[in-house]
Amino acid sequence: MNIAIIGYGKMGHIVEKIARERGHHIVAIIDRGDTGEFASHAFASADVAIEFSQPDAAVENILASFAAGVPVVSGTTGWKEYMPEIKAICDKGEGTLLWSSNFSIGVNIFMAVNRYLARIMNSYPQYKPELEEVHHIHKLDHPSGTAITLAEEIIGTDDRLNRWEEIEVIDAPEDVLPVKAIRHDEVPGIHTIRWDSPVDTITISHSAKSREGFALGAVMAAEWLKGRKGFYSMSDFLKF
Repeated sequence: MNIAIIGYGKMGHIVEKIARERGHHIVAIIDRGDTGEFASHAFASADVAIEFSQPDAAVENILASFAAGVPVVSGTTGWKEYMPEIKAICDKGEGTLLWSSNFSIGVNIFMAVNRYLARIMNSYPQYKPELEEVHHIHKLDHPSGTAITLAEEIIGTDDRLNRWEEIEVIDAPEDVLPVKAIRHDEVPGIHTIRWDSPVDTITISHSAKSREGFALGAVMAAEWLKGRKGFYSMSDFLKF
């Protein structure tokens, strides 16, 4: 399969490594400032582009890929306000995108566990949820896109909660899910959800050991996306 890489930072380099190990061809690499390459024959020859860039560049990158007729797998977070616009383009058949806040297979299993636990906890109001995420100091958005996804899934299930906020647990109103974002060292990513009651605490957590899990999931998603049309998520790919 021919793959184009958009964004050539740490994630881009790992995506390149894993894609080559899986027998794919890297036909184009586009980094910030290389936007003219979207019009190249090399980029147009890609079956799928894998995009890990910055929030302020993601939408432009995706639209440029659509214009070249190249489907996109994107893991860039921090631009969700533009998602309805991109989805509408895909729904009209003018682009193909698989977006996820996290491509790790383990994280997506963790998300499924989070949804299941939240459904149970909706019947036990003595348990109050809180969410904490820890990432490396280079991550610009906070909380992480994964944390936002986890928070939205809890809020969508728990009848007591209306929104999330970056706020201390002790200061959180009854209808607010408190979220804490920590930036420390080179941590790849830790997401922890606690359900606390007066008598006990239930905790679920996912800890990434490296960025390779994210890159592998993105390449596997690109393999699945080849030949498809429309707007997809990791749930479509993983079937849970």
